Amino acid sequence: MSESYPIPAQPIIIEEEIKHSRFISFLFHCPSEESLKCALTNIKLEYPGANHYCYAFIAGAPGNNVAIGSSDDGEPSGSAGRPMLASLQGAGIGEVGAVVVRYFGGTKLGVGGLVRAYSSGVKQGLAQLETEVKQIRYPGRLACDYHQLKDVEHFLELCDGQICDKIFTDRVSLSFEMPRATQNRFNQELATLSQGRLKAEFSD
Repeated sequence: MSESYPIPAQPIIIEEEIKHSRFISFLFHCPSEESLKCALTNIKLEYPGANHYCYAFIAGAPGNNVAIGSSDDGEPSGSAGRPMLASLQGAGIGEVGAVVVRYFGGTKLGVGGLVRAYSSGVKQGLAQLETEVKQIRYPGRLACDYHQLKDVEHFLELCDGQICDKIFTDRVSLSFEMPRATQNRFNQELATLSQGRLKAEFSD
């Protein structure tokens, strides 16, 4: 399995007129289904009164077939959401959402025409989309003394770790996430700092 994948760095909007209908395609970072719903709500507020708000999303790594979804929003079944999702799946980008707003212009496009129209803006957007690399991080745990915390946080930063939680009792318990590639280096740094007494535990 790949330990990293591209995700959208910036949202993008593509606007087209196809046989008098106006199609506005939005592509954006979508790490969860909640993100998609939030984007959809905002787009409906910004572009009120449209005939259809179709969407598709992959809320995980490229190739993830579980955290995905699509909607035709009243268009003929399979003519909007599924073709949009197929375009996203073919791009090799993760955590990506697409919403296409349609203002109907009076000319019916037919199912084939709708498939092409709803795919068109998404494909153009994907071709122009700025991406950044997301490292897959795995959960880790560590307890250290108070005087060691600053050094531990420094090593976490060096090793591309992200702290999720800190619990302060007689010691400091840290929950964090870190790419697999830097876990050994992190434990080596901890061993040097603590003369072998500190070691992080990782779970897949």
